[in-house]
Amino acid sequence: MKHDDQHCAFAASNPLAGLVSSDISIGGRRWFLKTGAAAMAALPLSTLRQIDAAQDGSARKKSVILFWLSGGPSQIDMWDPKPNAPVEIRSPFETISTSVPGIQFTECLPLQASIAHKMSVLRGVDCSASNHTPITMQAGNPLARRTNDGKDGAGYPSMGSIVAKFKGANDPVMPAFVGLAKSWVSDVWGAGHLGSKFDPVKGLELANKFRLPTGINVDRLENRQALQQQFNTARKALDDNQTIDQYDRNTQRAFEMVLSGKVEKAFDLSQEDDSLRDEYGRISVGEKALLARRLVQSGVSFVLVSGAWGYFDHHGDNVRWGGIVKGLKPLLPRVDRAYYALVNDLEQRGMLDDTLVMMMGEFGRSPKINTQAGRDHWVPVMSMIMSGGGMQTGQVVGSSDRVGGEIRSGKVRPQDLAATTFRHLGIDLESSWITAQGRPVPIIQEGGCPIAELG
Repeated sequence: MKHDDQHCAFAASNPLAGLVSSDISIGGRRWFLKTGAAAMAALPLSTLRQIDAAQDGSARKKSVILFWLSGGPSQIDMWDPKPNAPVEIRSPFETISTSVPGIQFTECLPLQASIAHKMSVLRGVDCSASNHTPITMQAGNPLARRTNDGKDGAGYPSMGSIVAKFKGANDPVMPAFVGLAKSWVSDVWGAGHLGSKFDPVKGLELANKFRLPTGINVDRLENRQALQQQFNTARKALDDNQTIDQYDRNTQRAFEMVLSGKVEKAFDLSQEDDSLRDEYGRISVGEKALLARRLVQSGVSFVLVSGAWGYFDHHGDNVRWGGIVKGLKPLLPRVDRAYYALVNDLEQRGMLDDTLVMMMGEFGRSPKINTQAGRDHWVPVMSMIMSGGGMQTGQVVGSSDRVGGEIRSGKVRPQDLAATTFRHLGIDLESSWITAQGRPVPIIQEGGCPIAELG
């Protein structure tokens, strides 16, 4: 597996980062102004303009949380066990019953098995257009592909970016689309030709950038005229910066984001009870799942969660992530717990019907266990799970053949996932976006339609 594991550092990529210098005392008004400007510039074409796309709040606050199992989850070792298959095919894990008679998972997913009545299991997902990137499945579009020619994705945007444009955030001071991942290129697909203003916000960089510093008097800050005067002073330090026009357009909005405290509060996991944090799991995917709930609760419409880049790429014991037993087995309890905790938490808060939760990767794994005790990439079929969104649950949609290698019934294509997602969010499936050349591009490609079994 080969990934471009980019880590985008704020200080390296932000043209205003240098304004926050060591000679500015933390807590002073000048520090606040310049830190606020830098924070705003950290999100120049995503957060602040996603806010422009926000609705007026009259619609229900529907949202999506997508767990991305980067690397490709093994259908046979998770949600589509084949206990009667030949030994070289069947999982080394035992098969267990779930809360729905007739539906079985492997023994490594006992918590998900206990809430199978709150899930739909899709066992016939077609990944034939996909490759070892998030492009196709996160775009919900078989025309969006990895091409390795500098034109990956053919300009098509991700589902999250479509949501940012056509729905916006559920709260006007929150971004619409947030990614919670370290490896951006390998785990999160962006806006393509839809425009960088609809790219996902890098959630792991956003935390702590909108905190009101100690020593700042909120009453004084809310004096808009005084604030504008302070910004006019700070503007002199920015006259030579190419982002100054944008800075002017978004001055008021940036202050509203800081003053509201909603962004900073949403990222503050310390506000959660220790028992709930333990239930999610105090590891990467668990804490990101809890953060995702806080973000949608605060008004974000689409959150993507990835525990680590490529962590489901279980080719065998000779590679980084190991094979099925040594690599996948210790990993599954982590995603099992995170998904279980999130679904129950959303339900207890009355948010589950409005929040569509999905867990999937870019493709499945080969039916036959290889000589390195792993399974290889497999695009003909993948399994995934869905909960919430007011959809039908407690069911299996589609099936694979007797060895889990081909789709037997109920094929679900990437474009069907997109149509299902957009319908849940109230986005018109007939919508189109316009390229820079003036060409309309439908948001649903290749005849995609909502998955009928989900209601």
